[in-house]
Amino acid sequence: MARRRPARGGGIIVAVLEARMNDSPEELRGRWDAGVVLKRDVFSTIERGRFRTEGGEVEAVLRRLDGVPWWSRILARALFRRERRALAIAGPLGIAPPLLFAGQDVLVRGWLDGVPLHIAKPHGDAAYFRSAKRALRALHRAGIAHNDLAKEQNWLYAQADGHGRAFLMDFQLAACFRRGNALFRLARYEDLRHLLKHKRRYTPEALTAAERKVLARKSFITRAWMATGKKVYYAVTRGLNFTDREGRGVRFVQEAPIIAARLRTQPQVRDVAIVPYPDRRAGTGLYAFVEGSVSERELNDFLGDARPEHLQVVDALPRNAHGDVRSEILELVAMNQLDLIDPLLKTDADRAVVGRIVAERRNLRDRFAF
Repeated sequence: MARRRPARGGGIIVAVLEARMNDSPEELRGRWDAGVVLKRDVFSTIERGRFRTEGGEVEAVLRRLDGVPWWSRILARALFRRERRALAIAGPLGIAPPLLFAGQDVLVRGWLDGVPLHIAKPHGDAAYFRSAKRALRALHRAGIAHNDLAKEQNWLYAQADGHGRAFLMDFQLAACFRRGNALFRLARYEDLRHLLKHKRRYTPEALTAAERKVLARKSFITRAWMATGKKVYYAVTRGLNFTDREGRGVRFVQEAPIIAARLRTQPQVRDVAIVPYPDRRAGTGLYAFVEGSVSERELNDFLGDARPEHLQVVDALPRNAHGDVRSEILELVAMNQLDLIDPLLKTDADRAVVGRIVAERRNLRDRFAF
């Protein structure tokens, strides 16, 4: 399979650009070794890498503000302060990543070995949701409301004793309250209701009668938001050409379907799966996995200028028992999060299919893969 060749004479320029993009923030000079980008938006860049502590080097996650645009910096700093305060309390409770370092523009938290809920898809794992409820209770007892638990990526799924264990992630919207505060009670209720919505999706049979009542009764703040503010929010974000569906970005929503439809018109293409990945340059990159018997060069020529950052022809796409493409696996490949893949594979046949894809992956821009 043909690889796209870089332009002649561009190697030195690309190397210089990559070196600059991989530079550690000034506050972490000599202590941070960047690995892969996990997310990039107008509020921060999140990287996975290695952090040097007094006890040695550990895997960690860095949130950095040095690349945010000027117009979002005030809000970015406010979100940064919220996360710093909440992690300092929640980390020691064993329900969230530990806070390792907090500076002016950087925050380093420990790495937790697990995958987001929308990737794990824990159908039938009632033990995971019991763990999630315990974690949420511990958070609330500490006086913290998360306020962003509707997003599945803010719930981490980790393996523990053969069952799933829950951790809470991304505390940018978290708020610390005094006990007995009426607003805190409302926020706790909404945190719980969002958890139960996930439980209903993956283990509906495990819902109790009391939990079903919570799901059926939204708080008055939520009802007011859905009737007024949410409509305004959608109107504004659509006007700004912005989307935050699982952090995937507008390119995935608008460009990916067009590219996929175009590729499927090629006679030698059997199926196509396009996934987004965080890109140091473009913000969100697109990675197309094409199942078929055609060369990558032919497909790139076929697409012309409207092509993704990476295109890889594979003999087979990973699929579940129903025949659906396992896009969550492909997202991890695109992001070089290779160590998170194996726990998601159940059979030797699955490992063989994914192993061939990993061996030929095209996104090698990050400094190292995990």
